[in-house]
Amino acid sequence: MGVFVIAEIGINHNGSLEIAKELITVAAGAGADAVKFQKRTIDLVYTQELLNSARESQWGTTQRAQKEGLEFGLEDYREIDKFCKENNISWSASAWDVESQKFLRQFDLSFNKVASAMLPYTELLRVIAEEKRKTFISTGMSTTKMLDDAVEIFRKAGCPFELMHCISTYPMDEHDANLSRIKTLQNRYKCNVGYSGHETGLAISYAAIGMGATSLERHITLDRAMYGSDQAASIEPAGFRQLVGGVRKIDVGMGDGGIEMNPKEKPVADKLRAHIPS
Repeated sequence: MGVFVIAEIGINHNGSLEIAKELITVAAGAGADAVKFQKRTIDLVYTQELLNSARESQWGTTQRAQKEGLEFGLEDYREIDKFCKENNISWSASAWDVESQKFLRQFDLSFNKVASAMLPYTELLRVIAEEKRKTFISTGMSTTKMLDDAVEIFRKAGCPFELMHCISTYPMDEHDANLSRIKTLQNRYKCNVGYSGHETGLAISYAAIGMGATSLERHITLDRAMYGSDQAASIEPAGFRQLVGGVRKIDVGMGDGGIEMNPKEKPVADKLRAHIPS
């Protein structure tokens, strides 16, 4: 199986089902394997003090209004589920609380995702692992102990998982990419390791595949100038199509590592070496 490409829609839909569908269409058209959203139970993830505080947005004048404006409900996700099936692309969402993970169980998702911010949330990790569904675990903002503990939870539960190297800055400076960490994670945890990137370009993601990343997650947007905290670290449609096309070529080009002559080289060798005494 080749590199598993996830188009992270996250909250870049800005609460609009139509924008979400446009982004799903972009991802499917580019050849991505899946799209991913984020799911939060607002009153569990944020304090009442923060929710009541002032924040100007298109949804109102409080943090609560802004957070609720960005959140999809059951009917929205039913429509997303239907639309993804029609477009032959998988979807999932990273839950930020236990209630949200249980909410997602209403859908037959092909995989789960642990966001980097949730790594220390061991109760949530146990709830996810008990589903025994393939889980991608982002490793941004992590200590070695956090990673050890997370891996132990999933291994103890018998839940298949894949780590994803990640640097949680938005956007990420390419000098901070530390792609060599992919090999470190592979060696330490003896598992597949992907890459979840927040850089503005494509080169680092290409390099991650060259380093052996088995999955790739990048945020996508219709326009990086749109409202939202993740837009600046996202890729617009043309760039995402270019990225997926490049990843597929790199994936094929990696080959099996054999050092014997490629059979296609034989006639060329015969021609160019004809003058060499046998």
